[in-house]
Amino acid sequence: MVSPKFVYGIYESRLQKELLTKQLPQHIGLIHDGHRRYARREKLLSYEVSYRIGMVRFKECVSWCDELGIKHITSWLLSKENLSRPQEELEPYYKVVNELFEELIIDDIVDNFKIQFIGSFDQLPDYLQQTIQRLQEVRGGGEKTLTIALGYGGRQEIVDAIKSLLKNNKDGDIDELIENMTDEDLREHLYSPGVPDIDLVIRTSGEARLSGFLLWQSAYSEFIFQDVFWPEFRKIDFLRCLREYVQRERRFGK
Repeated sequence: MVSPKFVYGIYESRLQKELLTKQLPQHIGLIHDGHRRYARREKLLSYEVSYRIGMVRFKECVSWCDELGIKHITSWLLSKENLSRPQEELEPYYKVVNELFEELIIDDIVDNFKIQFIGSFDQLPDYLQQTIQRLQEVRGGGEKTLTIALGYGGRQEIVDAIKSLLKNNKDGDIDELIENMTDEDLREHLYSPGVPDIDLVIRTSGEARLSGFLLWQSAYSEFIFQDVFWPEFRKIDFLRCLREYVQRERRFGK
């Protein structure tokens, strides 16, 4: 009897080969949702177990993007709103995320990627901030970009961009600035101005909302909401998302 795993392997291989002939997204945004619900459904001993599974999926997904030539990934690992959770809930997650970042310092899975972070780092534990700094120093180059959003909020990014724009022009004529300002002027003050807008946003767990993820950069993105929780997100699920993307007609607001 042929195993389902074998059949899925053949299907996965064929689908990937087909996608390599298509115009794939160059920038993918990932909202890794559903760790806690997955843990409750599977009756795991703790959320920490599901977080660890999720981080394995994270690294696998980076490798899938690399294989397919996707040049930019923005991965939302923690929202600004999540920072208000009780410390006893956050600490296990910080621990697992810190271990992930320490692995990425030496893991060849990200050799092709420059790794950068966006978000509110001042509210993170000191040890995690130090690991983030080391990771960015070690992974400061690469033809592709992996942006990790940690303690990130989309509204806060836009507020910070406006503040930065005004600060840089504090000695100029404010009326002239207002009159001549363009969206490109503001873009230059976003957290990662060198990264292009997002082509495709994938959110797992069945939640059909952005929750503030890259509000400016996702203005003309395509959105796909997957019913599976992030810890169970498979390569075949990812390839199906890409297949749906290439079948759509992008209009860019027209």
